[in-house]
Amino acid sequence: MPIEPIDPVSDPRVEHKTAKLNGYTYHYLYATPTSGEYTQTVFLIHGWPDLSMGWRYQIPVLVEMGFRVVAPDMLGYGGTDAPKVPPNSISLYGLKRASDDIAALAKEVGAQRIILGGHDWGGFVVWRAAQWYPDVISHVFSVCTPYTAPHEKYYSTEDLVKGPVPQFAYQLHLASGEVEKSVKDGQSIRQFLKGMYGARGPNGELAFDPEKGVFVERLPIIGESKILNGNVLDYYVKEYSKHGIHSTLNWYRQRRTNWEEDQALLDKKVIKQPVLFIQATYDSVLKPEMSKSMDSFIPNLTRGEVAATHWALTQKPEDVNTILRQWLEGQGLGKTKEKSSL
Repeated sequence: MPIEPIDPVSDPRVEHKTAKLNGYTYHYLYATPTSGEYTQTVFLIHGWPDLSMGWRYQIPVLVEMGFRVVAPDMLGYGGTDAPKVPPNSISLYGLKRASDDIAALAKEVGAQRIILGGHDWGGFVVWRAAQWYPDVISHVFSVCTPYTAPHEKYYSTEDLVKGPVPQFAYQLHLASGEVEKSVKDGQSIRQFLKGMYGARGPNGELAFDPEKGVFVERLPIIGESKILNGNVLDYYVKEYSKHGIHSTLNWYRQRRTNWEEDQALLDKKVIKQPVLFIQATYDSVLKPEMSKSMDSFIPNLTRGEVAATHWALTQKPEDVNTILRQWLEGQGLGKTKEKSSL
């Protein structure tokens, strides 16, 4: 039976909640089995340009398996606060702060331990959160985003683009401040989101290229997206219009502060929790070869792969969910275990 994704406007399967975490208000989706009883708690962390609703195909399956699910909008997105930089530090949009806020949200919902999953930037967050909070995070899964260990030496985005990952050049464009000059109202946000989610112009024009960035001049001619449309697209436009896209792009402006905070993790490069990594075969940015070294840092690693682009969660949800379900069941998680206080 096809998955019925969460409806962003009105869906009895989820609640929209808020919590004050380390001084800032977060919006999050909250779902439990209809019985109200659950075995463990799963946190789902989205990336860019996405929202907690990016997990709309995974939440129903996880709840059906007996999990409680918590999916926050990350700092700068949707219903969550978007502190301005300056006067605030750019480190607010870094991996350490995101990890701190996840741990605070776990405490808020009364979860002593959580299973933590991420996609895109959220995938990067969950790796670091597992290192900062090993006592809170029992299991980790990442869709598309491979693990990268903390480095002693600082590598700027420019260094990476000139070297091993030229497809990261779009990050320079996103961090530059140029994109938000053109994407600044409801209509331009709508066209931007459609383009980022694979829509094209009448002659096949793309709105995004990993080695160049966003083609803002093409946004007016971009058509419909197969994976972000209808009332879901309407919801995304409404949520992105709350803060604009500038705050979401701060995640691309803090590479140095991430590196500085990573220095405390140099002796914690090994991820000791059980891990699932789901690769998207046709991801043009997070390419399959980028995950080759993961096995040396993650002793308990399970790999899966789906024939999808970067938007695997919504492009091939059945495939992602099958791999995720099998891994969770293989770990003895979900309905196979007695009810606990997690």
